[in-house]
Amino acid sequence: MIDRRRGLAAALALAAAFTLGGPASAQTKLKWAHVYEPSEPFHTASVWAAGEIAKRTNGRYHIDVYPSSQLGKESDINQGLTLGTVDMIISGSSFAGKAYPPIGVTYYPYTFRDAGHLLAYAKSDVFKDLAKGYEDKTGNHIVAVTYYGVRQSTSNKPFKTCAEMKGLKIRVPDAPAYLAMPKACGANITPIAFAEVYLALQNGTVDAQENPLTTIEAKKFYEVQKNIVLTGHIVDHLNTIISSSLWKKLSPEDQKIFTEVTQEAAAKATAEVAQREKELLDIFKQKGLTVVEVDTDDFRNTVMKNITFESFGYRKADWDRIQAIKSNM
Repeated sequence: MIDRRRGLAAALALAAAFTLGGPASAQTKLKWAHVYEPSEPFHTASVWAAGEIAKRTNGRYHIDVYPSSQLGKESDINQGLTLGTVDMIISGSSFAGKAYPPIGVTYYPYTFRDAGHLLAYAKSDVFKDLAKGYEDKTGNHIVAVTYYGVRQSTSNKPFKTCAEMKGLKIRVPDAPAYLAMPKACGANITPIAFAEVYLALQNGTVDAQENPLTTIEAKKFYEVQKNIVLTGHIVDHLNTIISSSLWKKLSPEDQKIFTEVTQEAAAKATAEVAQREKELLDIFKQKGLTVVEVDTDDFRNTVMKNITFESFGYRKADWDRIQAIKSNM
C-alpha cells in the first residue's frame, strides 16, 4: 500500500512538473501601454518590437500592446509601472518629471534647436545622468527615446505674438512641464486628458491646444481647429520605459534584447515621424487650414523673462549642458 501511495505521489508530482514547467508556463505575458492612436508610428513600431522580442527570446515573452489610453491616461500608466498594472509604457519625460523633476528640463520651451539636437541629447552624458536619476528614484528603466515632433499650437482664432495669447483658453497635458509657454504669455491653462481633447475643442471647453503636427493629424484636431500657429515651443520626445519589477527579473541577455529591439523600434518611429512632419503643412493648407508663422524669439524671450527653471524643479546647469550639445543631423 505504501509503495502504491509513493508511486501515485510521484506520478502526481511529475504531472504537476509538466503542467507548471511545460512550454505554456515558460512564456511570460507582458502589458505595454501608451495613449497614441493605432495608426501612429509609436504604436506600429511597438507592435513590431513586441513580435521581435518574442522572436529573439524564442517565445519566452509575449507582449500585448495597448494603444489609445486603453489602460489609462498617461499619468495612470506611469503610476501603473509601480502598481504592477503595466510592464512597459511609452511616455514623455514630462510625466517622468512628476517623479523626478530634473528630467523634465527638456520641456522648458525652446530647449532644443531641432530634432537633431534632441537625438544627440538622447545619446549624451546629460541624458544618461538624468535617466539614472529617474531610475534611482523610481526603479524604472528607460530603454529608448523616440522623436515625437515639434509642438505647435492650434486655435479657433489666429495669433502671432505671445501677448495675443492673453486670456486664451488652451489645453495642455496634465504635467507641469507644459505650462511654461502659455503661462508666460498669459493664457488660461486647462489640463485635459489626451483622449478627451477633441471633444473639448469641439464643444468649446477650450479655444486652443498644442501638439506636434503628426498628432494634430492622427487625433483629427484639424477638424475642429482651423488655425495652426507655428510656435514650435517644444521639440518633444517619448521614452520607452520598463518597470522596475520587470527590469530586475530580466537576465542580462534579455535586458540586452529588450534594449536593442526597443531602440530599433524607436529609430523606425523617429524616421516616420520626421518624414511625415515635413509633409503635413502642405496637406493642412490643402484642407483649408490657415498656417500662421510667428517670431519665436518673442515667445522664447518672454518665457526666459517670466519662468524660472527652479519653479518647475529643473536645474539650469542641466539646461546649459544641453545647449552645449551639437546636433547630429
